[in-house]
Amino acid sequence: METPTTNPSATVDSDRDQPAQQKPAENHLHQALIHLPHIADGLIAMLSHPKRMITVSFPVEMDDGRLQMFEGYRVLYNRILGPGKGGIRFHPDVDGKEVIELAALMTWKCALIDVPFGGAKGGIRCDPKSLSENELKHITRRYVSELGDNIGPHTDIPAPDLYTNELTMAWIYDTYDIMHRGRNNLPVVTGKPIDISGSQGRAGATGQGCFYATEQLIAQGGVSGLDSITNSRVAIQGFGKVGAVVAGLLRDAGAVIVAVSDTQGGIYCENGIDLETAAKFKKTHGTVVGLPETLTITNADLLELECDILIPAALSNQIHSENVDRINAKLIVEAANGPISPAADCELNQRGIPVLPDILANAGGVTVSYFEWVQNIENESWDLGEVNTKLKRKIVRGVDLIMERWQQLTETATAATNPTDTATPIAQATPVTPPGLRTAALAIALERLARVTQERGIWP
Repeated sequence: METPTTNPSATVDSDRDQPAQQKPAENHLHQALIHLPHIADGLIAMLSHPKRMITVSFPVEMDDGRLQMFEGYRVLYNRILGPGKGGIRFHPDVDGKEVIELAALMTWKCALIDVPFGGAKGGIRCDPKSLSENELKHITRRYVSELGDNIGPHTDIPAPDLYTNELTMAWIYDTYDIMHRGRNNLPVVTGKPIDISGSQGRAGATGQGCFYATEQLIAQGGVSGLDSITNSRVAIQGFGKVGAVVAGLLRDAGAVIVAVSDTQGGIYCENGIDLETAAKFKKTHGTVVGLPETLTITNADLLELECDILIPAALSNQIHSENVDRINAKLIVEAANGPISPAADCELNQRGIPVLPDILANAGGVTVSYFEWVQNIENESWDLGEVNTKLKRKIVRGVDLIMERWQQLTETATAATNPTDTATPIAQATPVTPPGLRTAALAIALERLARVTQERGIWP
């Protein structure tokens, strides 16, 4: 995702709740394809496999003079809509399986939100907490040099992700620029510092987009028993670069933030948490846990709180078969990538708890990355108001499309569940699973990818 977080465990979890050899993205893909029988098998096979995966190994001289080997990955999943786009994460558990999974999500996200990018993702297996800034800089530069021309402004464009930030992107740009003199290399990477032609609004774009999506879904009547953000009670797992931003925006819109958390645990206050005080406390103590006049809870406790809006904004696979029956929210907004397992997602759908899926809820990051790319190519600089206006237009349009498609799929599923006497034998015999918002979102994305593939044709 292009969702920068500060949580050290935001990786794809074990295969809990997953069929053997099937990953969450693949599972969701096949659930959506049930409702798209017109897409040919060959196109399905193409959409089910990454275009390219690169694994690089390289030595880095550490601050103490030791040589240490590191392994990095870059996956380009699909280029049908344009150059690859996706973040680079630093984490000790990064592996090829995770990077492929996240690159697939980026593919669906770009297609859904209608930006001209394909999906990509990268990562380096390392422990950034144990490395100095100088060591991280050398690791980043060596990784970029190993990738060579496999990244580029019109080929594959990195961005920040887990434990990478605008400074990391500055190193990527500088390394690539040194290797490719005489060109406009600014568009090779997004999420750069403003001083190096980064975009206004990029740092908070994921949280901003998450807020716009939540606001529009509620306004569209997509959440039973919730007709406004005002006075809604919100619990947010993760108080980092995404969770803190969306918390502030929801609070400003009239919501009551009753719980937030970080890697050390969470805090709860029935009357609402003072977010500025919580942020200062975390900066001083390294955690929100222990904030005066709040109750300490675990991250697991937070997920099970009675609330109107639950926002998992940190880890993957947090809601699963072991706790899904205790989820007590009217709406779940996936600010993180893959926080709900496929089986739990199905059960939430059956319980009537809507899930605003990650491929839209956290699409603000890649959307503003696209805006940065455009500004760099055109040598322009947009102000924050223009960026946010364009972002809101994209996100609101995405929600409207999903709601429209969800209603269509629900009507089709209802008709299939109760076939008329004149229905064909196949229609009468085909079981159709009632769709959720995720299925509707994926159906839109997959149809667009299939349609563009057919329009372009297969070369040679």
